[in-house]
Amino acid sequence: MSETAERRRRGRPRKERGAASTRSAIVRAAADEFTERGYEAASLRAVARRAGVDSALVHHYFDDKADLFAATLEAPLRPDRVLDVVLAAPRDEVGETLVRYLLTQLEDERAAGRMVLILRTALGSGAGTRMLREFLTREVFTRLAALTHSDDADLRADLAASQVVGLMMTRYALKLEPIASARPDELARRVGPVIQWHLFGDLDGRVGPGE
Repeated sequence: MSETAERRRRGRPRKERGAASTRSAIVRAAADEFTERGYEAASLRAVARRAGVDSALVHHYFDDKADLFAATLEAPLRPDRVLDVVLAAPRDEVGETLVRYLLTQLEDERAAGRMVLILRTALGSGAGTRMLREFLTREVFTRLAALTHSDDADLRADLAASQVVGLMMTRYALKLEPIASARPDELARRVGPVIQWHLFGDLDGRVGPGE
């Protein structure tokens, strides 16, 4: 094949595919990559190699690694995009805003059902648990905890993530009452301050804005 022809083929799948089948191949390859290497270690370049496409094509279909990971889970919401909503709120209301937003989005029965499947699948295997934890920690809570500029930001992020995953498991997977039927506002009012403290509170117990 001539050099010119080769340049023309760059960015295309190695096998001729339609757009839908190409995207599906990338998602399948990403699922294997995330399962084997975890969210942190996986790379879009490695996914492209598995799928047999140029890495530019992965970027064509997906904005970033978080977007691709969400696609592999068929997630009903994008946790990383929650940041736009949460950071628009006053700093001392971050925890409550976060919990309220997530639970409100999952009021839709179909979305909640998909979240249950994701949680059960993830927590049913070591690889799945690692992927979900790394995703939530890196894409949401590490960014929030970093606002404190403290040395224990990673611990703060892990603790906040564990609270949210635990709440979702209790409400949607285990369906334990009265948590399962409680209103999102009520749970946000009670659980939000705990998230707030993990992210921004000091060791004396004060819940602050982290400034």
